[in-house]
Amino acid sequence: MDGVRRGWRECVLAGAVFAVCMAGTTLPTPLYPLYQEKFGFSEFTVTVVYAVYAFGVIGVLLLVGNASDAVGRRVVVLWGLGFSAASAVCFLCATELGWLYAGRLLSGVSAGLFTGAATAYVMELAPHGGASRATFVATAANMGGLGCGPLLAGVLAEYAAWPLYLPFVVHLALVAASVAVLLRLPETVRERMPLRTVRPHGPALPAQVRAVFGPAATASFVGFALFGVFTSVSPAFLAESLGMQNHAVSGLVVALAFFASTGGQLAVGRIGVRRSLPLGCAGLLAGLALLAGALYWDLLALVVLSALVGGGGQGLTFRAALASVSHASPEDRHAAVISTLFVVAYAGISVPVIGVGALTGPIGLEGAGLVFIGCMAVLVSSAAAYLLRRPVPEEA
Repeated sequence: MDGVRRGWRECVLAGAVFAVCMAGTTLPTPLYPLYQEKFGFSEFTVTVVYAVYAFGVIGVLLLVGNASDAVGRRVVVLWGLGFSAASAVCFLCATELGWLYAGRLLSGVSAGLFTGAATAYVMELAPHGGASRATFVATAANMGGLGCGPLLAGVLAEYAAWPLYLPFVVHLALVAASVAVLLRLPETVRERMPLRTVRPHGPALPAQVRAVFGPAATASFVGFALFGVFTSVSPAFLAESLGMQNHAVSGLVVALAFFASTGGQLAVGRIGVRRSLPLGCAGLLAGLALLAGALYWDLLALVVLSALVGGGGQGLTFRAALASVSHASPEDRHAAVISTLFVVAYAGISVPVIGVGALTGPIGLEGAGLVFIGCMAVLVSSAAAYLLRRPVPEEA
């Protein structure tokens, strides 16, 4: 019994470290309007600054996404915390636009190191037989941390001094505490190899994973794309179209999407993986429709509903996708397969967001958003239709 308690305590502590790192990646979200005022750049530049993060994630996942399988989970997570701290320092030193690019790129490197390694680490620290709960801890730490970032930064920017500095000072303190926690946790990789044995890998998948991976990855792509639009352009939409200048409210709206995702993940345990993927696709489709209404009629209530409904749908699809892909992957390729899923998911954060930014100039923010919504609706509808014809195994 003591071993079980210790295992869950270590699992939750690793999840908390995961959440701290992910909070750092969304910390600048409600601050972008302030940076626009300070440096005088366009809405398109905001989306590029935001998307640089995703390129950092994808690059790391493709180059060393399987590193923790070889050198160990804990050392890779420690490196991730180091890059997270370096990102915060870049934002603290920001005197021109280049510092923001550097900060976002380092943040992406941090998240890239964390996604596969920390997800596998949290799941492996859990006691035997606790895979389902451990999957929830990992995915909730991921999405919960992403939600805490804009909420923390928005509240501090609105109600405390030094809005462009204090959030990153607080994050550096949390990173230091996370390092102290991580040094007390055990390593879970038994047979470790030197770093030189790690080789870059493409997005190839073992044969037994491919049938599950396609629809699961498509749904994850759309869910992350929805979050990408929320976190990159929703502060500007709230300020320009709705006259909402409160940074705390802006951060809260973004945070609601991530918190709703955590709720959707929790519901997977009751609904089951087989039904969660198509239901999550339906939630994403409804969230996209609500976002279209919000853009067309300039209604804050529809923005909030879109965050809640779309976030819940993303949570259902993401946890079910992670569980089904993880269940189908061989044990020695676990982190590598998870990293490949995250490559597709983070592509959803980068490519569509830049497209929205590029279209904002010629057709406006509302028009660009509606084009994005139409494209994502086609994708998620296709994934849902496939999953209804060929559902994933329930034992995942």
